[in-house]
Amino acid sequence: MAGKKRKALTYTLPEEFHVFGFSRDLLAWYDSQKRDLPWRINRDPYRVWVSEIMLQQTRVETVKPYYQNFMAKFPTVAALAEAPEEEVLKAWEGLGYYSRARNLQAAAREVQERYGGVIPDTPEEIATLKGIGPYTAGAILSIAYEKPEPAVDGNVMRVFSRLLYLTDDIAKPATRVKVEHLVRQVIPHGRAGDFNQALMELGALVCLPRTPQCLTCPVFDYCLARKEGVQDELPVKGKAKPPRVVRLQVAVVMRGDAVLINKRPEQGLLAGMWEFPMVETDADTRSLKQEALLQGLRQRFGMEVEVTEPLMELTHTFSHLQWHMEVWRCDWIEGDDLPPNARFATADELAGLAFPVAHQKILETIKSDR
Repeated sequence: MAGKKRKALTYTLPEEFHVFGFSRDLLAWYDSQKRDLPWRINRDPYRVWVSEIMLQQTRVETVKPYYQNFMAKFPTVAALAEAPEEEVLKAWEGLGYYSRARNLQAAAREVQERYGGVIPDTPEEIATLKGIGPYTAGAILSIAYEKPEPAVDGNVMRVFSRLLYLTDDIAKPATRVKVEHLVRQVIPHGRAGDFNQALMELGALVCLPRTPQCLTCPVFDYCLARKEGVQDELPVKGKAKPPRVVRLQVAVVMRGDAVLINKRPEQGLLAGMWEFPMVETDADTRSLKQEALLQGLRQRFGMEVEVTEPLMELTHTFSHLQWHMEVWRCDWIEGDDLPPNARFATADELAGLAFPVAHQKILETIKSDR
């Protein structure tokens, strides 16, 4: 394609977008090729809701076992609303983005109180629930209630960018709104849920981010990007800022058969999760790192410890942060007046608490060493 001059394509106004046969061909493919997924066994609004929240920024294969376990523990809105938050977080442990679980439970309590446990079926009402944005609202309303609402996620943005040769930056909210208008025009009457799922399925299985499988695409003939040979160049997405690196020294403080843990604040990153004490420092030598860790433990927990040996190193990346963690085994010497958010916990107690993924890896190492 180098050196080839491409003709300029102008954006087609939403009210002019009519592709006869597109929905028919896409649905025919979906009916024959759709995956057998646990949240598709029925159209119960609660089941749809939980699945869509879990699937945000998480792969389908990763979600499957979590979804089945979560539904077994909290099979109804009422069960989730009434459950202790610690149990909900434990069931979510490993999925990441834990604010999703908290928002889901908060919204379940709201549904229980305001709507008698019945998830609302109007865009205006469902949009007021915590954690439900335009995509999730569209997915629930279309799949569970057959409302002709668009459900535009990253897969759908990619499909429509290629289908209509849209060069708008998909990271911008205005582009999402534009695509929502376009999708709304081609939602077939009576099959809104299947159509939205078919678009998602197409993006997940065929119209891939890299190396799209154009020759097996059921809507091959409608795709302007494929006709121009630019399907690999779309969608256009502005580059996100690289995550900020945070260097942490982590203490695994043992007192007998118990280990020191603390609970993170109820707001912010990994809110309310348990973790091993961490101290941020840019120290670059072993002795300075250990001294920073000892000072942090004195200041935050009022205790003296001995750093005995390095345990492990690991890196964990969030959307905006990257933790570089050096973990040290420590022995408790003195200090029992712990702050309210800290405690010594035994192995049995640790098993019932929710830890972030990075700290779960530390837990696994501790268990294997015992």
